[in-house]
Amino acid sequence: MGTRHYLMDEEAQAIATRLVRRLREVGATITVAESCTGGLLASTLTDIAGASEWFEQSWVCYSYESKIVELEVEADLLETKGAVNAQVAIQMADGARKRSGADLGLSITGIAGPAQDDSNKPVGLVYVGIASKHWANAESVQFGGTRFENKIAFVHFALQTAIDCWDNAKIRVEKILEKEAQAAAEKAVILARSEAERSRRAAAAKAGAPWQDEAWQDPGKAVGDDEAIDWKE
Repeated sequence: MGTRHYLMDEEAQAIATRLVRRLREVGATITVAESCTGGLLASTLTDIAGASEWFEQSWVCYSYESKIVELEVEADLLETKGAVNAQVAIQMADGARKRSGADLGLSITGIAGPAQDDSNKPVGLVYVGIASKHWANAESVQFGGTRFENKIAFVHFALQTAIDCWDNAKIRVEKILEKEAQAAAEKAVILARSEAERSRRAAAAKAGAPWQDEAWQDPGKAVGDDEAIDWKE
């Protein structure tokens, strides 16, 4: 069992390292809020050297009151739906992000077991929330294992969810920028064509104008030549 735990820790570290690499690429920071994992997510992330560059702070909030006071989770939501759902996960992540000033908030709320803790939701169920200033998402999955195995699995799932959401958000931004660049190029083409047509019309109008200088002055005479005018008092 000890060997298995060590291997699972290595797997978690590998996933965490991939997430941190993405944060470092853009100079982003992250904060975490945990319930059932009791700080294991924060520990996994801060085991990576140089964590102070991208890790702000973390919260471990088990009780409803702590989630309300520390993370600004809605009390009515907790009372009506409990702590293990998508909305709570997102509010935990976003609350941590706002409180810490980090770019990204990541949360875990679930039922690690071995009992259901007065909940009708199954042991092994977990929701992971992730929030930035511009978007938020929550994902859910159910595992089956011991309390410790579920906690490890929850951390794995949270880290991988963060990577997937980060990559998907990056793809969306790239598509938006691509569309904006395409729209700008199309607008420039339309403007160039409009200018060309305006110039063509101006040239045509000038070529056919009956009032141009050459149409009313005598050959060999300059415009405004006083000697060509019969002055009378």
